[in-house]
This record gives sequence, structure tokens and C-alpha cells, in this order.
Amino acid sequence: MAGGGGGGRKEKGEGLGRALIRQRNKAAAAVKERGDALAYARRRAQPLESVIEVSDIDAVLERAAEADRLHSALADAAASVSSSDLVIDLDATGETDEERRRMQKEQEALHAGSLRVPRRPPWNARMTVEELDENERRAFLVWRRNLARLEENDKLVLTPFEKNIDIWRQLWRVVERSDLLVMVVDARDPLFYRCPDLEVYAKEIDEHKRTMLLVNKADLLPMNIRKKWADYFKAHDVLYVFWSAKAATATLEGKMLSGYSEQDSASLDLDTKIYGRDELLKKLQTEAEFIVAQRRASAIKEDSRATSSDSVSSVAKHVVVGFVGYPNVGKSSTINALVGEKKTGVTHTPGKTKHFQTLIISEELTLCDCPGLVFPSFSSSRHEMVSCGVLPIDRMTKHREAIQVVADRVPRSVLEQIYKITLPKPKPYESQSRPPTAAELLRAYCASRGHVSHAGLPDETRAARQILKDYIDGKIPHFELPPGMVDTENEHEETSGLEGPTTSAHKESDGSDSDEQDDTVDPAQPDMRHVLSDLESFDLATEGSKPAGKKKKEASHKQHKKPQRKKDRSWRVGNHGGDGTAVIRVYQKPAVSLSAVGASDKI
Repeated sequence: MAGGGGGGRKEKGEGLGRALIRQRNKAAAAVKERGDALAYARRRAQPLESVIEVSDIDAVLERAAEADRLHSALADAAASVSSSDLVIDLDATGETDEERRRMQKEQEALHAGSLRVPRRPPWNARMTVEELDENERRAFLVWRRNLARLEENDKLVLTPFEKNIDIWRQLWRVVERSDLLVMVVDARDPLFYRCPDLEVYAKEIDEHKRTMLLVNKADLLPMNIRKKWADYFKAHDVLYVFWSAKAATATLEGKMLSGYSEQDSASLDLDTKIYGRDELLKKLQTEAEFIVAQRRASAIKEDSRATSSDSVSSVAKHVVVGFVGYPNVGKSSTINALVGEKKTGVTHTPGKTKHFQTLIISEELTLCDCPGLVFPSFSSSRHEMVSCGVLPIDRMTKHREAIQVVADRVPRSVLEQIYKITLPKPKPYESQSRPPTAAELLRAYCASRGHVSHAGLPDETRAARQILKDYIDGKIPHFELPPGMVDTENEHEETSGLEGPTTSAHKESDGSDSDEQDDTVDPAQPDMRHVLSDLESFDLATEGSKPAGKKKKEASHKQHKKPQRKKDRSWRVGNHGGDGTAVIRVYQKPAVSLSAVGASDKI
């Protein structure tokens, strides 16, 4: 009996242990099932797309649902906001444009610290998928609300930025797993595509992380402009490399890129040299290994129990290099050129890459490609972002504003020489050095290419898309100088490589014509030739806008008309003097009587 009782207690103890194990396994299975369900719901959701503007009702409802769900968590943060931030100035002041721009610059410098990249909240391996998702959404909503407060400031103009949290999640993963972060920028305007706060965020994750500027499309820059940018980067302690993905791809295919010389890649000056594929891979691996070595050396220094054998094994065996940047700057093209084959899709439309991709180059080097992100900024406008290729061209609604950005940046003579067109000259009462307007450029382009819409008017939308694509691809040469350097039109034309005998002859003829006009035309009186030419162009434009079908009908109708006899209007008084006064004809009676002369003849 006693032995049987002891066995019963032992079986009872084993049953309790098994019950606790089963309960723990059930809880783990339930957590895993919820995580799988959340991941399955994400996969079943719509494809990952970039959201620059919240305009449809679904996005508005989603924001309302998030605000309602996170209201309790953000109550303390909302209470801490002072009432002075919500004061609206309704005083109407007559400020000039210069004062308004100066105040805008002051406000931008004051709120530059608030224009940040969203941070991923702290996490650990013990957190569930639901907790991690909730924390990320809460932190992202706080970031959105901070930017919304900046948008309420009338003196600040906040450009469109990425509003999809899933796109930012791709960035978070790439920054965390990368040893070296490469920010791809366009060589024609590097500062426009650079995000300084992303470099700060990389340092916050790991103090040993470094950010390299990969200045893509460097073949579009003249040597002297490349030298100026190199001096600027060195003065500001920026790690940079000049690179051309298009030239590297052409070299792999055995082709020669037009306008690209081998002297750029074979240059001994490492500051202005355009790196090749093998040289860039070696540079990336060297920088990443140096970062990993620094990280391990600092860890060994902090750990007092580290042995000499540990220091020997601290050499990096595998490094990861991440590529980030704006859409359509050439990240995917760079990845394809470095890998040696097409691994990522490449199109003119920004936002082709949807998820980050990991590509193994060798046993020591791995590349990580991140989708393009539009970072929040103060300096640019929507039309400037469209002209630079950051926002899709096919989605633009106001094409003239984007074309005006191109017309303001590119000299008039360059546009005329590239497209073989003649732009209207400024009127006598306008500034002779003003850039052409968007309407003048579009109409001249449509007239030379024959782009006409259904109503018989110039197809400006089609012309605008083609001009913007040429501007983005580099067919229209343009570039920006480093801050503090003044650009002149003559310098732009000389460095663009477009100054030739034809353009110089054209300038000389223009100068001689202008000298003759100055000698013959009185500046106090308006020149009637310009007025007549304007009227003539207006008449031609109105005649060309009439539909052709109407003329045919009138011609067919006139064929059935009875021919009319021409009336004699010689009795009307005309202006034969040419001085503007009418000629008066006086009819007098003859002095000799005709009846008397007839009677004498009869006798």
C-alpha cells in the first residue's frame, strides 16, 4: 500500500510538470500563431508602395484610426506642448520678397533640428511581433505629428515626404545591418539629395558606422566643377567617391559611353577620379573592414578579460555595405554594375525597388539595396522635385511650373542649340537677360516637333514630359556649384562643352544686330517693328488654331455661289499722298460752252 501511494504521488508530480510544459508550449504556439497571422495579413495586403501625399479617403481613415488607438499613449506628450506653439499670427504685414526669404531662412535654421528621420524604437529579441509593431507605429505617429506642427508655421514650406511606415521599416533594417552606409546622390546637385540627419541616425545606432557619399553621374560634370565639389567635401570632412553607374555598365558590356573619356577613370588625382567597378568594390570593402576593426578594437579595449588571441581574431571576415538615397538617383543601376549582372529592376519611374535586397558579392562583401525614400526637407519645392526625378513625371498635374525650373537653370543659348529651336527674344520693356518662360519653351518645342493636340493647340503636356526626361537623363547639361560660389551664364556655357564656332558666330551676329538697333532706334520712343512682329505672330497663331475642317466647308460652299460682278469703286477718295491725309478731288465746269461749240460746227 505504501509503495502504491508513493507511486501515485510520483505520477501526480509528473502530471503537474507535464501540464506546466503543455501550458507553456500552448502559450508559445499562440504567440507564434498571432505573429504568423500578422505576417500573413501583411503579405495579403496591397503591394508596398511609396506614399508621398495623403489625398484619398482610405489614408485619411487610416490616420484617424491610428490617432484614436494611440490617443491614450500620446496624451502626456500632447499635454507637454506649450500653448505658445499654437499661436497663429493674423497680422497682415507688407513684407517684401527679400524680407520674406530672409525670415524663411531664419525659421529653417531655427527648426532644422525638428526635421529628422523617424527613429526605430528600442527593441530586443524577447519582444513579440505585436509589441514591436505597436511600438513602431506609435513612434512613427509621434514623428508625423511633429512634422504636422512644422507645417502649421506659415513661414516654413515643408516639401512632400514619405508617409508609408513600411518603406521606413526597410530603411531601419538596412541601417542596422550595414557596417558602411553608402548614400547615393546625383553629381549635378549633391546637397539636394543628401540627408545629414540620416548620417546622425547611423551614428546613434553605432558610433563606428560611417556614411559615404557615392556621387553618381559624375561623368556629367566637367573637371573644374568636379574639383570644386571635391574641395568642398574635403573642407567639410565628408567621405565621398565619384562614380558613374552608366559608364561602368557600358564598360561591362564592351561599349563606350558617348561623352565619357577614359582619362576620367585613369586620372592619378584620387580626389576627382571617377572610380571603376573593381576600384569601387575594393574601396567599399576597405572602408567597411576598417569600421569593423575599429568596433572590435573598442570592444576588446573595454573588456579587460580579452586575451591576445582575441585581438588576433578581430580581423573582419565579412562586411555588409548598405545603399540608401532618394528615388531615381541610380542605386539599382549601381548595384547591377557592381554585381556584374541585372539583379534589381531599373526604370525611369522612381520607386521601382519595393523591398531591400541582400546581394552577396564574395565571401567577404555583401551589398544591401534599400528602396528609395523621399526625406523631409525645407529647401525644395514640388516642381523642383519633379524636375529632378524624385517624384514621378507621369503623375505631375502642372507641367509649366516644372518646365520653368528647367528654363531658369539652363541658359537660353544651350536650349536653342540642343533642340535646334529659336526662342522668342525678350520684349524691349523686359529685362534682356531674363530666362525664357515655360510657355515660350514649350510652344517652340511643339512647333519644331509638330506636337499638336486634338483641338489644334500645341501639345504642351507631351513636350513637357520629353523635356523633363532629357533634363533628368543628362541630355540637357546642367549642374549646381557648391555653396558660396557664384555661377555665371558664360561659365555654364563654357563648362558644358557647348561653346563652338556656331554659337560664337551666333553671338557675334546678335551683338552686331543689337549695336545697329541702338544706333537707329530712339530709346525714348517704342520700336514699332517689335509691335508689328508681335501682331503678326498673334495673327499666325490665331489662324493656326482654327480647325482645318471649317475651311474646307467654306471652300466647298463658295464653289456653288454665283460669280459676282466686280463693282466699280474708283469714285472713292484714296490716300495717294502717303502722309495720312485724304486727297480732295475738285471737279470744275469747263470754261467753254459745249452747246455753242456744237452750233458753230453745224454752220
